[in-house]
Amino acid sequence: MLYFRYRTLWRAFFQELGMDTVTSAPTDREILERGTALAIDEACLSLKIYLGHVAALVGKCDYILVPRVSNFGWHRSMCTRFEAMPDLTWNVFRESGQKFLSYDVDELMKRKEKTAFLDLGQTLGCPAKEVRRAYKAARKAEALQYKARVQKQEQLYKKEGLKILIAAHSYVIEDQYIGRAVTDYLKEAGVVPLRADLVDRDGAIKRSRELSPTCKWEISREILGGIVQHRGDVDGIILLSAFPCGPDAMVNELITRRVKGIPMLNLVLDSQTGTAGVETRLESFIDIIRLKEGKL
Repeated sequence: MLYFRYRTLWRAFFQELGMDTVTSAPTDREILERGTALAIDEACLSLKIYLGHVAALVGKCDYILVPRVSNFGWHRSMCTRFEAMPDLTWNVFRESGQKFLSYDVDELMKRKEKTAFLDLGQTLGCPAKEVRRAYKAARKAEALQYKARVQKQEQLYKKEGLKILIAAHSYVIEDQYIGRAVTDYLKEAGVVPLRADLVDRDGAIKRSRELSPTCKWEISREILGGIVQHRGDVDGIILLSAFPCGPDAMVNELITRRVKGIPMLNLVLDSQTGTAGVETRLESFIDIIRLKEGKL
């Protein structure tokens, strides 16, 4: 679930240490069904997909990376799923014979990311000096890659035409099976889809306080900050989430109450097959915006 956020960091770190990385195939119906069979009914759609990806990797690599990322400080927490992920995964696949690898980021408990990666590398038998070098190079690669993505999106705000800001987690909007269908449809309809989470993260965290000074979830605060920064640059906002995400249920309600004067669509994705219902709602939303602007 953190792959789309940390893929560059992870790949670069392991490759700098001379290790090969293996990535599961893009999400499809089979992966979703395998994950659903392994998860409890109350699990969110994204967790079910995640377990399906883990199952697809079992037996195909020496280790599967399942980090525990709890928080980055006060009021900078991750969803509890990310805290429990190693224990959950190890227990679900305890009879598979597969080895798992983890690192622990919990700044409230004085466990920073750098220290976590140094411990991770030494667990794999790498010299401390090499691990420090690998982490430094990986962080640099990640920063450069993310900066380039943000700059590329900033240019899209200058394009002509209808622009819609999508407020969603990366593991939803970038997933080929669930979120990608939304952005693909918008592009086909002549709309410029933009992402609220693809912003300067430190700046977004600060701006998020304009909508909520108490929101505790790190990624939600980045999304809130992205909305504050760009709501005047777009024609509409889509709140895109996977059923039944607890943090999104609260944060999306907050957004609908506090962001006024702009058309908004709350779109919750579930495990049902077919995209006809989603496409119908998107089509109606686009028509409403165009009608409001006198372009229909």
